[in-house]
Amino acid sequence: MFRRNLLAASGAALALPAAALDFVPPRPPAAMRVDTDRIIDIATGIRPFRAQGPRIEVERLFGKAVLHHYGHGGSGWSLSWGSAQQAVALLQAAARPGERIAVIGCGAIGLTTARTAQRAGFKVRIYARDRPPRVHSSAATGLWTPDSRIVTREHASDTWAAAWEAMARASFKMHQSFLGLPSAPVEWHDGYLLSDDGFDSPLPGYAAHGSEPDYPDLAPRIADLRPQGKALAPGEHPFRTAHARRFTQLVFNIPAYQRLLLDDFARDGGELVQRELRQPRDLARLPERDVVNCTGDGARTLLGDASLTPVRGQTARLIPQPEVDYAVIYRGHNVVALPRRDGLLVAAMGEHDFGNADLQPDREHSENAVRRLAALF
Repeated sequence: MFRRNLLAASGAALALPAAALDFVPPRPPAAMRVDTDRIIDIATGIRPFRAQGPRIEVERLFGKAVLHHYGHGGSGWSLSWGSAQQAVALLQAAARPGERIAVIGCGAIGLTTARTAQRAGFKVRIYARDRPPRVHSSAATGLWTPDSRIVTREHASDTWAAAWEAMARASFKMHQSFLGLPSAPVEWHDGYLLSDDGFDSPLPGYAAHGSEPDYPDLAPRIADLRPQGKALAPGEHPFRTAHARRFTQLVFNIPAYQRLLLDDFARDGGELVQRELRQPRDLARLPERDVVNCTGDGARTLLGDASLTPVRGQTARLIPQPEVDYAVIYRGHNVVALPRRDGLLVAAMGEHDFGNADLQPDREHSENAVRRLAALF
């Protein structure tokens, strides 16, 4: 009876003329409370950039099959699952089914590779000097950016780009499986791209130590994976900029994501051993025959890999604002803000990040980013 009455009422409402339907306009976005005294944490991390793109290949060392899986630039969390699938496919060709393997590193790539290997039937032991939250991946912004400093233009052949697209699509699909979980490790959020001078105006170039390379435009290859952005008129947004576009994007609540991956890893029999590997010969001392090297920027020290360039990143967390459910990217001002569960995250891109491995936090740098953000409200 209730259902029949409800349907009847709905039909009557739909039959009314359009003028009788009094729709409430969307509520304006809640203002971010961006004051420097609300900063509760500043974190730094190193992105492991490799001009050729991620290294995913097997090498024989000390009688072991060592699968190298590192060099994802600013795309570690974003590409992690798809990249892990490619890596584990190589592992399956080198290792015996069901045997115990070693994964070196406990960042985004290490954790997702370990979980992917478990799903493929391997027993997995992670060796790591540090574990979350004391890993570089913890300092990431949490925005889905699978094309962030992932390869230089000169190395982005059609074959490479096709492989990247496959990784991005596989990762995207896997990230969707974490939506709706109690800890909210992955969420969709609207955001606003803001500009003072228009989106077609050139941005000032920043030279790092030397010069930062040119990157390919890979975004069109996966443009179908998210809603198209919309240009907003001045009266359609509350920000003090002349130009605004609304977009929708995936956001990772990184502490919750890390905790979930660690819990799932342990639940499926995974072991986590605290150990620092300083030189290639340390690999020979591991009991496992097959090793996956997910050390990220640590491969510069462990292997002496000169193909890696460190790229410094710094994020500040402000007191959480549950009412803020949107992101902000302020074009030309090197500031990004995300509505994460562990706090309003403000990422401050620096002029000299490329080639910089300094992990010392720079509070003034983050405070300046917060002030630039505050000027929008």
